[in-house]
Amino acid sequence: MTTLKLAVLDGDGIGPEVTEEALKVLDVLAHETDFSFEYERADFGGAAIDSSGNPFPDSCERLVKASDAVLLGAVGGPKWDALTGNQRPERGLLNLRGSLGVYANLRPARFFDSLCSASPLRADLTADVDFVTVRELIGGIYFGEPRGITEGPDGRVGQNTMIYSESEILRIGRVAFETAMGRKKKLLSVDKANVLEVQRLWREVMTELGKEYPEVELTHMYVDNCAMQMVTNPAQFDVLVTGNIFGDILSDASAALTGSLGMLPSASLGDGPGLFEPVHGTAPDIAGQGKANPLATILSVSMLLKHAAKRPDLSSLVDDAVDAVLAQGLRTGDIATGEGHERMVGTEEMGGEVVHQIKTLTSSRKECA
Repeated sequence: MTTLKLAVLDGDGIGPEVTEEALKVLDVLAHETDFSFEYERADFGGAAIDSSGNPFPDSCERLVKASDAVLLGAVGGPKWDALTGNQRPERGLLNLRGSLGVYANLRPARFFDSLCSASPLRADLTADVDFVTVRELIGGIYFGEPRGITEGPDGRVGQNTMIYSESEILRIGRVAFETAMGRKKKLLSVDKANVLEVQRLWREVMTELGKEYPEVELTHMYVDNCAMQMVTNPAQFDVLVTGNIFGDILSDASAALTGSLGMLPSASLGDGPGLFEPVHGTAPDIAGQGKANPLATILSVSMLLKHAAKRPDLSSLVDDAVDAVLAQGLRTGDIATGEGHERMVGTEEMGGEVVHQIKTLTSSRKECA
């Protein structure tokens, strides 16, 4: 039995609260199954700025690179909004992704039947919604050079550069095609090839790569049309692949289909340690109040178990436990609909109920074995 080495970056705002519940899930798995893990914490984001003046200190970088996986809460908040450039917590997040080389961000948008009333879309539109956005994570406009704000003859000029090399497109494309091979063999590449040269290259490379995967049905769609289709016919999607900025926007929009950002996990993968984090932010308005929804972080642990620990059986166990808790009507504020069968709970109780369900499921499966 191999012990998984985990780096835990609690981050800011509600990050420490939701991360704590995710660790309880890993603890119960270690107690109830043959899974084994150890972890070490480090300051990151705003917390690291407060302790060291750097959102991504060298000590944190050494820790994450020596780990098998990284579990991250969330970073940022109004406390650090006045900071600029490399001193912002968000710049630490970009540097973390770049340091780990996690170029492929997988964000599943799965519709939970018991949360149909939490979605702003009609139930007939959200039925059977289950797709994955594969977002290129360490290239494109967020990393391209030149960038910055300079003085010009007409005042200040802001500049960012969207740039992709053929090799960058190929590597994210292969992740997307392989993901599609494991699902319904349908892949949609999202671009803006009608007006952007970099996006024309994106479409050309994806089309050429598609010849290596004849079993996968590859289609293309402009990003503005995709955004419209996501709210008018989301069930048509299975796997989407797109660049950094488009993936950022579209995958956040897909959270509305599930009813809340508090339900959306993610996995960022490369050739080394993977980064697993909820898509939601730090929610400073409810930080420290025990109101945050921990399910996105717990579902991120499910992805960690699948991709980093190579334990799809335990990943499915966590997913089943979350399903069971939601089916019982337990709700945090972000997914509450006001229906009579719902029971409002806080962060710890929601996490505790997932742990209870894992114990129940493992016990019943042992009896059946």
